Amino acid sequence: MKFSLTALILALAQTASTAAFSVGGTHLTAAQKAELAKTAEAVATPGKGITACDEGPATIGGRFEAVGVANSEETRRVYRQMLFEAEGANEYLSAAILDPETLYQKSSTDGKLFPEVLTERGIVPGIKPHLKIYELPGTNGDTVMQGLDSLAVRAKEYYNAGARFAKWRSPLVINTAAQCPTDLAIKANMQDLARYALICQSEGLMPIVEPDISLSGTHTLEEAVDVNIRVQAELFKAMIDHGVYMEGSTLKPNIVNPGKMCPKSYTVEEIAEANVFVFEQSFPVAMKGANYLSGGQTLEQAAARLSAINKANTRGPWNLSFSWSQALQLPVLDLCKGKGELCIDEMSKLYVEELKIAGAAARGEYEGDMSKGNHVGVVEKIESEFVSGDSERSPVSSSKSTSGFSSILSNFFAGDRV
Repeated sequence: MKFSLTALILALAQTASTAAFSVGGTHLTAAQKAELAKTAEAVATPGKGITACDEGPATIGGRFEAVGVANSEETRRVYRQMLFEAEGANEYLSAAILDPETLYQKSSTDGKLFPEVLTERGIVPGIKPHLKIYELPGTNGDTVMQGLDSLAVRAKEYYNAGARFAKWRSPLVINTAAQCPTDLAIKANMQDLARYALICQSEGLMPIVEPDISLSGTHTLEEAVDVNIRVQAELFKAMIDHGVYMEGSTLKPNIVNPGKMCPKSYTVEEIAEANVFVFEQSFPVAMKGANYLSGGQTLEQAAARLSAINKANTRGPWNLSFSWSQALQLPVLDLCKGKGELCIDEMSKLYVEELKIAGAAARGEYEGDMSKGNHVGVVEKIESEFVSGDSERSPVSSSKSTSGFSSILSNFFAGDRV
């Protein structure tokens, strides 16, 4: 009788122990989990990052038109081919995010579909499956992303076409006056990201979750830290509640920054410390890495900040790298101004040079001007520009300078951009 009771207790203990380790991915086979984890690990290759070229035809078309290049499917194909096949690019890229159109296009080099081209170069091909933004009524402008209803079917198609991961963006804006983001918006968006991740994993795609908090606004770095912690904590809880396999997923966060119009200045080191602090509050160590979006920052700003973050991250086990679009692409497209067409050779050379910078930042070894990563408070910025501009015109008394600056500052916050 004693033996039977002991055996029962041991069996119950074993069951409890097994249950304790069954959170996340219980619906997946061991082989499915292994594939997802392998993809996440490949994306998190140290010193490499993601080229985000998932802009839809209209968005990339706007960038083409801004530099005088006609927008067509063939132009988009040729441009994306340059981003994938530029000599040496694969030394700095672990992955590429594609628009659905690009997923089914072929390289003119060898006639192979782009997912195969990327895979052969050691670059994991991924896909953007979300659709359009929808404004939540009664939230003063908060939004959610659409596309979950048809996601399972599309995810299966994308996997069969060669994609091995997906990326879903959920944009939020900090607006303290309008009390945004609301709790409703945070919960709705993070629940959506968790459900998206669950669906993608069931179809073989490693999910990249992107809670994108905009740089726009006047919020301070401290306020940004508070909001980012709220958002990320809600995200990771939602993912665990949904049963997402955390080891087989990746984070694409915004760099935690003060709003562009924030009046207070911060050093790049303070910004880096803020980002590490946010991660240390809730970022699961089960996830292998995070690839920061550029979010309207220049290459120099983003590189300085990413490098500083990697230097400041002395405890976290994550690989912290880049997933940049505008920071890499806008300078490259500027080469086309006045030429009316894509100048592929020049563009590919500059693109690889930019990737070298990004790769160095991902290792914490960027050697450029680190002060570019500072946030210059809008008050200081306007005052500097005013004094500089005024001194070039004619000498004025200090009282007039102060009066003029006060007027400019008043107009600025009233909505006039000077």
